[in-house]
This record gives sequence, structure tokens and C-alpha cells, in this order.
Amino acid sequence: KLAAECQSAGYPGTLIPYKCDLSNEEEILSMFSAIKTLHQGVDVCINNAGLACPEPLLSGKTEGWRMMIDVNVMAVSICTREVYRSMKERNVDDGHIININSMNGHSVVPQSVVHFYSATKYAVTALTEGLRQELREAKTHIRATCISPGLVETGFAFKLHDNDPERAAATYESIRCLKAEDMANAVIYVLSAPPHVQIADIQMRPTEQIS
Repeated sequence: KLAAECQSAGYPGTLIPYKCDLSNEEEILSMFSAIKTLHQGVDVCINNAGLACPEPLLSGKTEGWRMMIDVNVMAVSICTREVYRSMKERNVDDGHIININSMNGHSVVPQSVVHFYSATKYAVTALTEGLRQELREAKTHIRATCISPGLVETGFAFKLHDNDPERAAATYESIRCLKAEDMANAVIYVLSAPPHVQIADIQMRPTEQIS
């Protein structure tokens, strides 16, 4: 659907969708294999997928915790490893790996339903800095960046409050939220930095957001 919208809007370039369950390593590896066959490899990777399940630390379901770990932490790590391999195979020394993090990866808000989610985003903060250090040790000029937004108007709240769509909708109606376009602009800013500049993290939130 998005590919068709981009084409009808006359945007340059081509969006090629590929269905992949990021909680399944076999599907991730299959996707990278297909990318190698069809497009040689990856030069820029944006690890954007993430989710929150309303599972507090004292009463949450293990299944929900595991899903958050699989998508928010493991998938990021697997994709990053495979992207680096792709770059190394083709001697790409100016690639970029961007992890879409969260303000929840820098502070813990007093809302029990997002505490475990926050832990996974703190992991992304550590993974991105660890990646930067390992890329330096490997003497490459591949860069690693986090973008950490506050409230962005997406389907995120509807997943978090899947049993209460009215509450989810109210999340985005309470303030003027960030939009997908704001995130895209942040990505473009990061990618447009000169080669000697590595942007470690962009923390951004709606002006009206309190936490």
C-alpha cells in the first residue's frame, strides 16, 4: 500500500516492500539473502520496528516480555550484524546504521505498562554505543546513530492499548504529537552529516510533551 502511495505521489526512487517477521531469525536471514540477490546488499539500515506490550514488571506475562525482547533488542542486533556483513563483503566503508530508539531509552516514566519496554530501549541505547565502539575497533568509517523520539503519531499506542482503542486514540489527541515526517527529517539530517561527523543520538519530543 505504501509503495503504491509513493508511486502515485510521484516521489523519486522506488520503494520495494518485503514481508518479514522480525521475531523470527530465519525470516530475517531470508530477507537479507533476497536483498543480496536482488540488490547486492545494504548501504544504510534503519532499524525502525518496535513495539510495547502492556506488561508491568510485577504482573506482566512472559510472552509479552519475550516479544518485546525479540523485536526491540534481538531483531535490531541480528539486522545490524547482517548489515555489517553485507557492507564488509562489498568493501562499503561509508555505510550508516540508524536505530530508532525512544526517549524511554533515556528515562523511566512512572507508567507501569511501559517499564519493560523502557528496559528494551535502554538496551538499544547501549547497543548503539557498543556498535560505534566496535566499528572504531574494526577501523571502518561506518557510522552508528540513535534517534530517540517522544510521542509520535503512529499505530504504537493502538498496540500498547489494544483492548482500549479509545484510550489509544486519546494518546494522540492530548497534545500535538511528532509526525512520521518529523522522524524522516531527522533521518535525513543524520545521513546528510559530513563524513567526519557522527551524530550519536537525536533526542526529540513534542514541544507540549511533559515527560
